[in-house]
Amino acid sequence: MGAMTNSAVVLADAAAYAAAVEEAAQAAAAYYATGESTLDDDAYDRLVRGIAGYEQEHPQEVLANSPTGKVAGGAATGDVPHTVPMLSLDNVFSAEQFVTWTASLERRIGRPVAAWSVEPKLDGLAVAARYRAGRLEQLITRGDGTAGEDVSHAIGTVVGLPGELAEPVTIEMRGEILMTNEQFDRANTVRTEHGGAPFANPRNGAAGTLRAKDRAYTVEMTFFAYGALPLPDSGELTDTLAELPHSEVLAYVAGLGVHTAADTDVAPRTVTTVEEVQSRVEEVAALRASLPFGIDGIVIKADLAADQREAGSGTRAPRWAIAYKLPAVEKVTRLLGVEWNVGRTGIIAPRAVLEPVEIDGSTVSYATLHNPADITRRDLRLGDRVMVYKAGDIIPRIEAPVAHLRTGDEKPIEFPEACPQCGSEIDTSEQRWRCVRGRSCRLVASVSYAAGRDQLDIEGLGATRVVQLVDAGLVTDFADLFTLERDQLLGLERMGETSTDNLLAAIETARTQPLSRVFCALGVRGTGRSMSRRIARYFADMDRIRTADEEELQRVDGIGKEKATGVVAELVELAPLIEKLVAAGVNMTEPGATPPPAPGEEGERTADAAADGAGGLPLDGMTVVVTGAMTGALEKLSRNEMNELIERAGGKSSSSVSKRTTLLVAGEKAGSKRTKAEDLGIRIAAPDEFAELLAGFLPSEV
Repeated sequence: MGAMTNSAVVLADAAAYAAAVEEAAQAAAAYYATGESTLDDDAYDRLVRGIAGYEQEHPQEVLANSPTGKVAGGAATGDVPHTVPMLSLDNVFSAEQFVTWTASLERRIGRPVAAWSVEPKLDGLAVAARYRAGRLEQLITRGDGTAGEDVSHAIGTVVGLPGELAEPVTIEMRGEILMTNEQFDRANTVRTEHGGAPFANPRNGAAGTLRAKDRAYTVEMTFFAYGALPLPDSGELTDTLAELPHSEVLAYVAGLGVHTAADTDVAPRTVTTVEEVQSRVEEVAALRASLPFGIDGIVIKADLAADQREAGSGTRAPRWAIAYKLPAVEKVTRLLGVEWNVGRTGIIAPRAVLEPVEIDGSTVSYATLHNPADITRRDLRLGDRVMVYKAGDIIPRIEAPVAHLRTGDEKPIEFPEACPQCGSEIDTSEQRWRCVRGRSCRLVASVSYAAGRDQLDIEGLGATRVVQLVDAGLVTDFADLFTLERDQLLGLERMGETSTDNLLAAIETARTQPLSRVFCALGVRGTGRSMSRRIARYFADMDRIRTADEEELQRVDGIGKEKATGVVAELVELAPLIEKLVAAGVNMTEPGATPPPAPGEEGERTADAAADGAGGLPLDGMTVVVTGAMTGALEKLSRNEMNELIERAGGKSSSSVSKRTTLLVAGEKAGSKRTKAEDLGIRIAAPDEFAELLAGFLPSEV
């Protein structure tokens, strides 16, 4: 094949996105099964970048089988479970945001943070390296945070990750695999010598190399450790690591012979004040351009183990650490045109078409434009030279036109007079323009979202199948899924009896999903899985949600006046769809939740209180942590399903053990959480015991 470009594949709509995901999934399956993909490395990378770009602009439309997983650079979710989740980090982008975050952390732990560790945020791929008795046995990607891919085949190509430690300890190193600038140059030289296309940038080079098997050549990478934790059989080391400050953990890791950033110009530094943190951030930022490897920010962590334990972790990120993102790289290019795309909820969003420009190692051809008012405010014109930057180093955005470079040939940007998707009228009453048909304008995306894993979880109903149903006139909204008949499905291409029966069974199961999932499937703007759960727990049934006014909605944690106004308006718009769901027999109640009191009977009540006050629920007022592999009746439940089970039974789920924990459900290979629970005197239950306690709340198929 000829030379390939480094730009991402452009995915214009949900159907193109679904087809790209399917193509990438097939290529990945072939790659890992035989070592020979149906796509070459560059084509696969371009496809995955296109998928990732589409998902960044349309996060509600992400498909369950997307190859992007949770790791940047295309690393896919795997099947090797992590002993402790590999979480992401929340971000701040300014000194003011960082100060606000530190104040929030110190309020949470009830005291000033004793010390801070300031270290580079390396631009690579997070991995876990497991050593047993001092010997490196397994290398695992972060994947989705709970499980990752086994990439142990790459062990011999990673500098800084010794095959044997200085001591025969059992331990897991966590860190970042990347290509240094020198390694990147060498990698591209050897790839082109073997007829391959060069990598687009060091991060994608590391991602592709980490996955690669049976190549005719070797590409070297580098590992930097940013932490360590015990494995279930680590013995006394478990207690040692649990009490060491983060800075001493890094020193211990370096002493074992594992590479850290300690010998670089941006070595981790321990400081005691916010002012010292800011000073170090400025130093690292100034060194960024001269470093022999890429960084995209600075990571700031509470150094003491006690502060970390007290702060705990959320479902996505630890509360004791933050990523301070550095200012993005900026480039000037030409604005060639504007595309108008319609989102899942009918929002019409402009996207800038740019003269391709290289920014931080990747080709940028498109940029976000926010809304028509933003275009007018900045006086953008076709043909303008514009300053483009990558917000958060991910999503390209136009900062401003370079007015002094105008020639007089620039032309005004024309706004659409009708919906570019369906031709209907446009509601221009708000800054974000919207097709008057709303969700029905982007039917495929809306139905695919509703059927997704975190909503109705209808297995076998991917975007490709939804397109079939829409094209056949069988589905005009996702409520129509519940009235599909067997003969209708059998009439579709590639729908045999088995696949038809399986899909109908999955739809029947979806009919009984709790209200929180049904509400999430509606796609009300500003509400996702967690917010939908809080709303469902507070109101207990759909009728009460629909009749709630703005004031009552604001009693739900996380809903302010503006969001409450939006929810009320959208529920009015969604009334016909909700009525269809009710008529189809879809469940409209939240198990274990009790309805709120009548107006005037009680001043305040939170969503948690709605469950905690449910009276007679087995987990009333309890905080429950689940760890290890579940067995018996709980074996098939995902962690998200376990959390939902706990909340239906009146409890609160948590990801970390602390003095606030009431119960630990400990499965096989429970590890350090069980040890910590024992030390704190926390009640521990086996999976079978926990299943018996919650027998009345388990899904019927379990």
